[in-house]
Amino acid sequence: MNLDVQNPPKPLLSKLKKYVQNIENEFASIPQERQENLKKIAQYISEKQRKGEKTEVIVICTHNSRRSHLGQVWLQIAAYYYGLENITTFSGGTDSTACNPRTVKALQRAGLSIKNISEKTEKNPKYVAQYSEKAPEMWLFSKHYASTANPQLGFFALLVCNTADEACPIVKGADQRVYHGYEDPKRSDGTPQEDQTYDERCRQIATEMFFVMYEVKKNK
Repeated sequence: MNLDVQNPPKPLLSKLKKYVQNIENEFASIPQERQENLKKIAQYISEKQRKGEKTEVIVICTHNSRRSHLGQVWLQIAAYYYGLENITTFSGGTDSTACNPRTVKALQRAGLSIKNISEKTEKNPKYVAQYSEKAPEMWLFSKHYASTANPQLGFFALLVCNTADEACPIVKGADQRVYHGYEDPKRSDGTPQEDQTYDERCRQIATEMFFVMYEVKKNK
């Protein structure tokens, strides 16, 4: 790791710590054009940090089921890991369905502790996710991006699927919007490649969200 020894990473759950311990070594595998796009997100957050203002990011996809939850979770974990304060991440969709259980399982395999706290008959269950014993838990459930559970003004909108990008040329209340797409792991649902595909997408998003917060950390 290339972190300043005076600012060691914040403690994560043990399995999750192992998952991210070499993640910076994977930054070089991110294509240059994607790195430049990710730096736009980092620049926005860095400006907020310099001003001492809170930063709120909503990660948006179509159904708030897979990619947007992965983006929300990994961006929050990365901010915590690098000791960046006053940063809160959210997620939403252009429609709401449910946080897909395959998404939850991929995050659990990565080392998060996640519990379903809803009734078994609930079509849109609520999950509580923990990534550190010293950090607040995260709530995961599907919602429209403009839901009252999300900020309404002065946030950064990160769109991670092309359908949502096309449906939301303007995100009301956002300071800035950036499209940074990921391939939908849904294509593998019900196939022998399902776990592998979700794990690959989970790792890709984790690596790129850590890249964002690493850039913010460097800019401090």
